[in-house]
Amino acid sequence: MEKRNSGGIFVVSAPSGAGKTTLCKQLVKTVDNIRTSVSFTTRQPRPGEIPDEDYSFVVEKEFSAMIDRGDFVEWARVHGNFYGTSRLKLEELVGAGYDVLLDIDTQGARQIRKVFDNAVSIFILPPSMKELKHRLEGRMSNSAEDMNRRLQRAVDEIREYKMYDYVIVNDIINTSLKKLEAIIIAERLRSGKIDPQWIQNI
Repeated sequence: MEKRNSGGIFVVSAPSGAGKTTLCKQLVKTVDNIRTSVSFTTRQPRPGEIPDEDYSFVVEKEFSAMIDRGDFVEWARVHGNFYGTSRLKLEELVGAGYDVLLDIDTQGARQIRKVFDNAVSIFILPPSMKELKHRLEGRMSNSAEDMNRRLQRAVDEIREYKMYDYVIVNDIINTSLKKLEAIIIAERLRSGKIDPQWIQNI
């Protein structure tokens, strides 16, 4: 029973370590008809990450060439590495009727809102800066210098929460996941997203 002609775009941002990537991965498993957009990045893979599933890993020269070709709908330099969202992949998923999750930072979120004014934005907050630091320490893949840089940037990112449509404090993962699911479902039920032809056939 198809009610919509195309999918929607959901931007999810958070300070590094707040848990947005974990939430997005869980959401795809629990909600039908939703996909994550696999970003391109110049950073090195972390232990356990799968190329073209977690990220598409490319060298900086290739990333720069993609910028020049206009391949990205948004891109930004974060923590010394480049990240970008493929325009073609995003348009293909939305055109196929999938809702798409964009796991991107605040810089990328601003760019997406300029291009897609109907994109829904969600900001994930840590329960505290102390807990955020604890989570970053638990990764074991960040140097002390990198962790401090991420914590300093987190302060700036958190100040931008008012730019987003929704805010979730990620304290208990299962509770946060239910809140994220509720946002997706509520947005799907907006009258403007219903296919008029489907209504006529009732």
